[in-house]
Amino acid sequence: MKRATRVGVFGLLGSGNLGNDGSLEAVLGYLRAEHPEAVVDALCGGPEAVEARFGIPATRLHWYRGEYRTASRAGAIAAKGLGKLVDVFRTAAWVRRHDVVIVPGMGVLEATLPLRPWGFPYSLFLLCAAGRVFGTRVALVSVGAATIRDRPTRALVRWSARLAAYRSYRDAQSRDAMRAMGVDTARDEVYPDLAFCLPAPEVSAPSGSPGPVCVGVMDFHGGNDDRARAGEIHRRYLDGTIRFVRALAEEGRPVRLLTGDECDASVVAAILDAVDSPLVTAAEPASLADLMKEMAAADTVVAVRYHNLICALKTGTPVLALCYAAKSDALMDRMGLGAYCHPAREVDADRLLEQFRSLERRSAELRQTLAERNQAAVRHLERQFAALTAALFPAADHTHTLREAP
Repeated sequence: MKRATRVGVFGLLGSGNLGNDGSLEAVLGYLRAEHPEAVVDALCGGPEAVEARFGIPATRLHWYRGEYRTASRAGAIAAKGLGKLVDVFRTAAWVRRHDVVIVPGMGVLEATLPLRPWGFPYSLFLLCAAGRVFGTRVALVSVGAATIRDRPTRALVRWSARLAAYRSYRDAQSRDAMRAMGVDTARDEVYPDLAFCLPAPEVSAPSGSPGPVCVGVMDFHGGNDDRARAGEIHRRYLDGTIRFVRALAEEGRPVRLLTGDECDASVVAAILDAVDSPLVTAAEPASLADLMKEMAAADTVVAVRYHNLICALKTGTPVLALCYAAKSDALMDRMGLGAYCHPAREVDADRLLEQFRSLERRSAELRQTLAERNQAAVRHLERQFAALTAALFPAADHTHTLREAP
């Protein structure tokens, strides 16, 4: 009797980031549909959350439980250092038990948000190196990448990509960035973000009068290269967002504040405190499905987090993007909304309002464009999953049939 394929999923999953968990949900959907015999488990940031929500066994990514807390005392520094050594053996042992390991989406090859080389880049390198040593096929699937200036981080990311058995990217600029950092990308493909294959909720027809606006927020302090001015960037982003939300409320528009990560709650609290209006309320989404339900009920969305943008685009709701990295501009351009991007580092509430009103005037036209682009994205992701089966499950019966997009 043939042994079931052992598949691992790896990443900062179950840690409070809805986009990361949405990527996991998409990959698990593919595995359950196309490889139901596979035995799946995870090595991840939040094993308890992953087990509870997705019903698969999960192991903690780091031996040291205080990995993401700043270590200031000698004992904590020593424990964190010891943890890095222990994780070499823990990761190797986990990888060795698997035939395939999938890193589902996420910006694992970028540093567009603050990142230290000894954090996730180190963990990803351990994974890919162990895969090469033990013959376990490691796949980086529809991942994000960006050119990285910090030398240690760049080296770890470059070697992780080189050691992986399969790579695909969620946009062309991610592939270009890896090529610029010395990775041979000749056989790497570009596909949409995995979240585009998640089911979208029913969308109600917009009412005749101005309706609700969803505003996705983020605890934004700039990226890896902005550490010296992180406080200034955060204040400017928050002040501009508050002014924008206040202007909408003064016009009588209901505003629904949305998060994409647990850390965004502080921004929601600051906006609610500054804009004292019953028209401004906050949701507590627990998944991308929850985000999409909120956005499907809105006339318009304004958002900053990458996967908040994807949720709006997936529901066909016109969205204005506060862009903190080139990936957001590329996504908006690909979906036909390239004119509706605004820099997150320099939020100008007056200019944002002008763009918002222009977006709403073109709402009907843009909804039609989004419907067409979404259908194309689903078809493209079906091809991705067929390619993934061929690369990772060579003994499988390759009768994968492309499903028609709805």
